[in-house]
Amino acid sequence: MSDDLARLANGVLWPGFFGTEPPAWLLDELGDGLAGVVYFGQNIGDGLAEMSARIRETNPDALIGVDEEGGSVTRLESATGSTLPGAAQLGVLDDVEATRMTGAELARRVAEVGANVVLGPVADVNTDPRNPVIGVRSFGSDEALVSRHVRAAVAGIQSGPAAACVKHFPGHGDTHVDSHHALPEIALDLDEFERVHLAPFRAAIAAGVDAIMTAHIVVPAWGEAPATLNPRVLEMLRDWGFDGVIISDALDMAAIRETVGIGRGAALALAAGTDLLCIGNPTNPGEAALADQDRRDFLDARDGIVAALLDGSLSRGRVEEAAQRVAALAEKLRAREAAVSPAGGYDARDIVDRAISGATADEASLAVVDARRRSTLAVDSAGAYVAEALAEDGHRARLDVARSSLEEQDAALDAAVAAEGLTVILLDRPDADDAQRALVERAAARDPETVVVNVGLAARRALPLPVIEVGAASRIGAQTARSRLLKGAPRRADLPPDGAGRPD
Repeated sequence: MSDDLARLANGVLWPGFFGTEPPAWLLDELGDGLAGVVYFGQNIGDGLAEMSARIRETNPDALIGVDEEGGSVTRLESATGSTLPGAAQLGVLDDVEATRMTGAELARRVAEVGANVVLGPVADVNTDPRNPVIGVRSFGSDEALVSRHVRAAVAGIQSGPAAACVKHFPGHGDTHVDSHHALPEIALDLDEFERVHLAPFRAAIAAGVDAIMTAHIVVPAWGEAPATLNPRVLEMLRDWGFDGVIISDALDMAAIRETVGIGRGAALALAAGTDLLCIGNPTNPGEAALADQDRRDFLDARDGIVAALLDGSLSRGRVEEAAQRVAALAEKLRAREAAVSPAGGYDARDIVDRAISGATADEASLAVVDARRRSTLAVDSAGAYVAEALAEDGHRARLDVARSSLEEQDAALDAAVAAEGLTVILLDRPDADDAQRALVERAAARDPETVVVNVGLAARRALPLPVIEVGAASRIGAQTARSRLLKGAPRRADLPPDGAGRPD
């Protein structure tokens, strides 16, 4: 392999890696022009800022990204759950200043650990309530609401030393297929797609967003290729005047890995107009992941680019253009390093408390039946920390309603009713999951005082029990819901501000 071509390819590659220390292969590639790294939950440790400093010592221009959205999606707080509002909560509140301040606080936390690219906000308009991968990550189902909050979030994030990267262009909101597992197709009328789903991305560009992430979705009206690999789709961004960095969604997702493959996908994405290739989280294959999966995926992507350069299917000029955009973003962020996100007076608890609606109670303790679906690769929506924060020392049981028998469900409900305190059913898809709705009906027949806590999209169909609509699978959301139900629990006026750092 030509060392010159390998170094050129390195300038547009953005891998993940295993562990809380940068592996030797990664440091070697950073020294040979690798664009940077992306942090995922398995990289987060007490020495994260020191690891970022070591990466920058090796490559001062390294872009360090974090898939940090607040609410249901957090990497920095992946072990305990987010203490920031999520997009759906901010959309319900519809206070753009709260959204701007949340963006500024999020960027402050990212910069604190030495990262400089926030992979957010989500600009998808979630018009399909069955959507398994966007849902509460979106500000809502109305394009005007989503657009104004995307503008505010971008302004907040970029008020400090970080770049915002809105996602997932041209819009992942009208699908019930998760692109981590398959290739979604959105067969909407093109006029409707452009009117609804493109609007927030136009708003982000008008707000000066630094980067835009692609979606691995097919819109048949624009051709058979997924957007990440489709020049017709990506050229729209340039036609609108966007000259920032176009970042691919992770190439290790099944929509790419299981179709064209990571290597060929990397070359096709560059040829289509992508500038920076996010390779993904090497833990995604689960037990099938090899010990060196991170390096294997990186080499797969780089080899694919070099092969395409050698056979002429990818021009050197296109890769150089992409690398120049990546380098320009790094230079812009270096100039912002002294900036401080103006998050003074920020109170995450107040925002979440105002966004949550529904039932209240005055109980001594809670007995929680956690009936949420399993987490997706993007969203740890079933993280144990949500149920733990809700129940604390009270009764808590996990119930897989999709796989459990009625007898097992009855036993879980009976145990909760027999335990001390108010029975709480924890849900995340009461409209889209018939099994969750059926469980609520069985619970209502047993104990009509039971309360539902929903951390997913707000239920459109009435449930036979009182509901607290939380709108995010987060620690702060669960804590706020708990305060609504407990005797003597502090209400909003009694809670201290939560802007400067994480609560104990």
